[in-house]
Amino acid sequence: MKRFLKYLSFGAVGVILPVLVTATLLEKFYGTRVVVDLIYSSPWVIALWMLLGVSSFTYILVSGMKRLSMTFGIHLSFLLILAGALVTHIWGIRGQVHLREDAPPTTVYFQSDGQIARFPFAVSLKDFFLEYYQGTFAPMDYVSVLSIVDNDETSEGTVSMNNIFRYKNWRFYQSGYDADEQGTTLTLSYDPYGIGITYAGYIGLLVCMIGFFFQKKSAFRSLLKKRALRRGCTTAALIFISLGVEAENLPRTLSREAADDFGNLYVYYNNRICPLQTLAKDFTVKLCGKPSYKGLTSEQVLAGWLFFYEEWKHEPMIRIKEKSIRGILRIEGDFAALTDFSDINGYKLTDALKNNADPLLRRAADNANEKYNLISMVHTGSILKIFPSYMGNIPVWYSFADDIRKTESDELNLLYKDGIELFLQRVRAENENETSELFNEIKKIQHESVSEDMLPSAARFEAEKIYNSANYVRPLTIFCIVSGVFLFILYCRAMALAYAVHPLVSRIVTVVIFLVFLYLTLLMAVRGYIGGYLPLSNGFETMVFMAWCSLLLTLLLKRRFFMSVPFGLLLCGLTLMVAMMGETNPKITQLIPVLQSPLLSIHVVVIMTSYSLFAFAMLNGVTALVLNRSCTKQQIEYLAIVSRLIIYPAVFLLTIGIFVGAVWANVSWGRYWGWDPKEVWALITLLVYSLALHSRLLSPFNKPMFVHIFSIVAFFTVLITYFGVNFILGGMHSYV
Repeated sequence: MKRFLKYLSFGAVGVILPVLVTATLLEKFYGTRVVVDLIYSSPWVIALWMLLGVSSFTYILVSGMKRLSMTFGIHLSFLLILAGALVTHIWGIRGQVHLREDAPPTTVYFQSDGQIARFPFAVSLKDFFLEYYQGTFAPMDYVSVLSIVDNDETSEGTVSMNNIFRYKNWRFYQSGYDADEQGTTLTLSYDPYGIGITYAGYIGLLVCMIGFFFQKKSAFRSLLKKRALRRGCTTAALIFISLGVEAENLPRTLSREAADDFGNLYVYYNNRICPLQTLAKDFTVKLCGKPSYKGLTSEQVLAGWLFFYEEWKHEPMIRIKEKSIRGILRIEGDFAALTDFSDINGYKLTDALKNNADPLLRRAADNANEKYNLISMVHTGSILKIFPSYMGNIPVWYSFADDIRKTESDELNLLYKDGIELFLQRVRAENENETSELFNEIKKIQHESVSEDMLPSAARFEAEKIYNSANYVRPLTIFCIVSGVFLFILYCRAMALAYAVHPLVSRIVTVVIFLVFLYLTLLMAVRGYIGGYLPLSNGFETMVFMAWCSLLLTLLLKRRFFMSVPFGLLLCGLTLMVAMMGETNPKITQLIPVLQSPLLSIHVVVIMTSYSLFAFAMLNGVTALVLNRSCTKQQIEYLAIVSRLIIYPAVFLLTIGIFVGAVWANVSWGRYWGWDPKEVWALITLLVYSLALHSRLLSPFNKPMFVHIFSIVAFFTVLITYFGVNFILGGMHSYV
């Protein structure tokens, strides 16, 4: 009986995994809604999940494992979660309703799964309004005020992002709004029992997973007692990199001092008010791939294109990565001048930008055309929204290219009257003192044209300038990768020959790792202070956080697990490299309302920590394969024990992260699971790695080399979850 239940449980997992993988691939072509109806919500898949839950729980009962209270509780919690999902699927109601402010309280119908359903009460929209970030047009929240009429009783409720309105087990969520801001779209949910059962499973799972590490007879505690775990050795090395630039003849621009004054202006950019230095940096990185150009600062580059356009348009500084576009522009090397985009026949990219062009060619042409248009925006001054004023009570920022209109600022009207040509003439006069005075005059006008609370505080403004100047992710990436590879080789050699280096060298390496860790900590803290949120909202920020996690784990594990030193530096360097690749031009933007929930920050922190641990286990497996013939069986076993110990907290953290994300989704959108590709692949990762936690039932996991190979192969699920979904499968969770 026990053997049958065992094979039934793991057999169900073996069937579910390929079903989930196939479904995510089909979503790419047919869409989530179709795949949910045909696969995820089909009776046979639901039955498969129920079979897994019931068979595994029954096995625990008949095998006597219920004496392990925490292990029993974990499986019971999973069964509760599945039961809650089943109750929600059968009896829950979910739909959408569209309301207008001018409609009477008789709007009682809503869309639910393609059917028209009816409320047991009347609902109407009393008011709708947007809340904006201070001094900008970036929405901070969407707010709907509802009126409920039920048996001649009237009540009101407010719905906003991450703020649910509940009425008699009906829950209303803010979903969208009409362009004229006179109507709203609400998601609604009626699930009085399923959510409670599911949340009870979440809570039980959290408590039991924490208690598992203190359970006396758990597999984790038995691994800690292994004698092989007490063996290890250390070694270290350092590599320092110096970078330099060579001065070259360049087109004219402002002096560094005058350019600094130029970058010290306020500008309305990317839906927020920030130093013009930020715009200059993004502009320079976008054009040539680096925040400086041949020794010139980004402010000097932007000033050069604005004030000395005729000279800069001949400068070959526009990076063209695609070979096909380089061929169309007829350039040698990776960089083009603006003049290379046109000839006597007109704009060279016209044919490549047409709708009937090859999709890959058109995408490459779009990237190059974007840089061309960006330069045009700088040349005309349209991107430089540096003049603030009011339109009624709303602050508006103008550029020289905007229509001249009467504003409340006499100084601003005067500058508009002068026009951009007079402005450019004053700068081109090459009187450095007068140029700096002009920029200071504009800065003064900026302060006088709007109230101080519309501008970022002086501390936040200076913090952003420091961040722009001190963001050395690129050289840090090179240092960590080179150092990590070098240390990996030395540590492998040290392990094979069983020797250790002088403790002073190890202390130096520890200090260097701590300094890199401190730098990343300060970098994230400053970025968070500038944006006003925890910096975990996009691909660049999550990758930097993962690099931070890898160094934190290195500092915590290095005494017990000596290979964590090269692993930490390697992982830090690789994740920083991905951060640069995924977002060559990282922007600090205002968070959209749905991302303001603190649950999002917890979700990302826990998930990225688990990914870091999985990466450590993968690198540990690579080490074992490299040293398989030169090390003793005890050393290979030691590495296997370390991998298994790492996988336990990694799986538990991933589980917590998934369910915190589910709670966040339920609060924000009214459903805790939507079968989005990233959600599904996170579940696939969890199921795959959870196999390693069942070594008592799956004997191959007691073999060291199998553990190492599994750690390497299983890590591909992590790569697909983060990168494959982002860049290939897509979905609402993808960000690059």
